Parts: sequence; C-alpha cells; structure tokens
Amino acid sequence: MISVIEFEPKYANDFKRLNLEWLDKFGLTEAADLLMLDNPQKEIIDPGGCIFLAKLDEMIVGSAALIREASGQYELAKMAVSPAFRGKGISKLLIESCLARAEKSDAQRIYLSSNSQLTTALKLYEKYGFKYITVKDSHYTTADVMMELTINASPDQVAITAALS
Repeated sequence: MISVIEFEPKYANDFKRLNLEWLDKFGLTEAADLLMLDNPQKEIIDPGGCIFLAKLDEMIVGSAALIREASGQYELAKMAVSPAFRGKGISKLLIESCLARAEKSDAQRIYLSSNSQLTTALKLYEKYGFKYITVKDSHYTTADVMMELTINASPDQVAITAALS
C-alpha cells in the first residue's frame, strides 16, 4: 500500500533521483532544479515549505513539494512519480497532500511553472482547478507554462476555489 510521508534528510537522494528521472528525460534539468534537489532542507523546508514523498514498503516512488515564496504565495514543484508506478493514483495523493497543507497555512495563491511537453501533469493540474496564466518571472528558463490556484480565506475555513473531485 502507498503511504504519503513527509521528507526526512535520509530521503534526499530519493527526492533527487525521482526528479532527475523526468527532468533529464525531457531535457529540462537546469541550475534552479539542481539547487533545490541538492539542498531540499535549505531551499524548500527551512523557508516554510514542505516535501511529501510516496512510499511503497521501503521504497520512495513519488514526490511533491510546496515551496513558500512569500506571505500567502506558494509554488507547487518537484512532482514526480517513478515510471514503474505511474497510473496508480500516486500523483493524486501527492497533490492532495500539498493542497491540504496549503489549506492549513497562510496560502492565498499556489502557482506552478511547467513545460508544455508534460501533458499528463498539465491535465492533472487542470483537474485540481489550476488555471493557465501568462509566463513571467519564472526561475526556470525551460518553463513555458504557468498555472495558478487561488485559495480563499474566511474566518471559519480556508477553501480551495476549485471543486476537488
């Protein structure tokens, strides 16, 4: 059974391996990726973000990160599932973990940078209510797609504007 766990330093190599698998496959690996993958604690967790990992038995088979960019602003990043485990709902578990964490935080907006080659990922983001926006100010030179999800805060609850089905 797949479980979703939070990042621990002992999983740093798995986090890097999973993401380099797809980044290298599509020719998208760049300095900004390597900075995060080589230093996940410093670059993602310490500034107020989190990394979720999908674990099957003792094997890490997926990852997703929520990176705090500024007050109320988060980036969904480094979503990866090992090729042998795709199509089993793992990416759904990971994105839902990130969105649940965002709901409990000060998040008002979640954005992501992607590439048009990643059609399966883009469809997943669309399903969760992410909307296409103009590409600007991305720290990834290969990003030709940007999407965002607005989160509404109310005194009683924080609700994602998209219906999660």
